[in-house]
Order: sequence, then structure tokens, then C-alpha cells
Amino acid sequence: MQNNATQLAATDQQNEDLGVSTRTNPPSAQDDFRIITVHKARLQDARDIFDLVNSLSHDGTLLRRSYAEICENVRDFTVACIPNPEGEHEFIGCGALHLYGPHLAEVRSIVVKPTARGLGAGDAILEALLAEADEHQVMSVCLFTRIPDYFEHLGFRVAERNAMPDKIYKDCQTCPRLYACDEVAMVRGPLPNVAVLGPSKLQRPELASDALVQLTGTGH
Repeated sequence: MQNNATQLAATDQQNEDLGVSTRTNPPSAQDDFRIITVHKARLQDARDIFDLVNSLSHDGTLLRRSYAEICENVRDFTVACIPNPEGEHEFIGCGALHLYGPHLAEVRSIVVKPTARGLGAGDAILEALLAEADEHQVMSVCLFTRIPDYFEHLGFRVAERNAMPDKIYKDCQTCPRLYACDEVAMVRGPLPNVAVLGPSKLQRPELASDALVQLTGTGH
């Protein structure tokens, strides 16, 4: 078991990986030009996203993603940039919001370059992703994390991963850490009571469709 000092050190490192700002001093004059901007990713950002996400895949922090997968899902991503001394926008981090349906979305793949950690880029990305979920009127937003304390102040609470079967069917069943997962499932909003993914012998699309209509109050 880790002692308290080790646990705190580990949490600090994970906060840095996420890009969470823990700085208590006011920003310096040197930071004035380093204003973080976030925007929806474009296909031109795919290579930067691919390199950054996979830089943390070796230790299981993030799942490895192929370049083709990043390109295919690039519209899920939001990227953060800062202007460099030459006035050009420099890519420093990214995060994704995966939409399963009106009942559930997942915040995933939030990562910030080591050289830009502590500036608040992770905070800015996460806020943008949550705003996007609100824009889509998604009922529940989930995530899987090793730093649950940070997300609690944003309205997330610990939940049973079995309550989000769409996530299990999409990623968990093929994850190399399936039987050794140390991540905590968290959710913001009501737990979803419907799934749209799953084995075909168990899934009945007409029932899922009816349930979604009941959840959203819409229909054709």
C-alpha cells in the first residue's frame, strides 16, 4: 500500500498529465502572451493528437489509438493552443467527447504536453467538452479516471461501471487492462437506463429506440 506522501506525489503527477493547474501564485508577466484557446479539432490536428495520446499509452494511462482511428473520430476532439513567441498557435493538448446517444456521452483522452502542464489547459479542454455535451442536451456524461477527487468539484460522482454498458461494449471488453483496471467510473447527471450497443443476440434495436424516445420526449 502506498503511504500518504507517495499517494500525494502520484496524484500530483496525474494532475499534471491532465493539465490541471495547481499553481497558487498569480500569473507572471511571462504568461501574458500564453493565453490558452480551445477549438474543435480539424483533420490537420490528427497527427498532433495521435502523437500526444499515444505518448501516454505505454503505461496504460490512455488506450493506444491508431492514426486511422484518430482521423475517423477527429470531430470528437477539442484541442488547446497557446501562441508562441513568433505569434503562431502551438498545439499543447486535446480531449474528446464521444457521443453514444442522447442518453450518454463520454469525456476521454484528455492529455496535455509536458511543457504546457500547470497552465490550466486541461481545465479549459474539460470545460469546453462539458459545454459541448450541454449543447447536445446529453443527459449523462461519464468518464474513467485515476483522480476522482478532481472531477467531483465539477459535478461528477463515482458510479458503478456496469451502469454504463455502452462504454463496456465499446472499449472495456477489448482493453488489455480489463481484469486489472484501476480507473474509477464517474458520471455527471442521471445514470443512463438504456444502452444502444451490445451483442446482437441481446440487443433489440426497437426497444432501445423506444427507450430513447421516452428519455428525450421526441419522436417521428
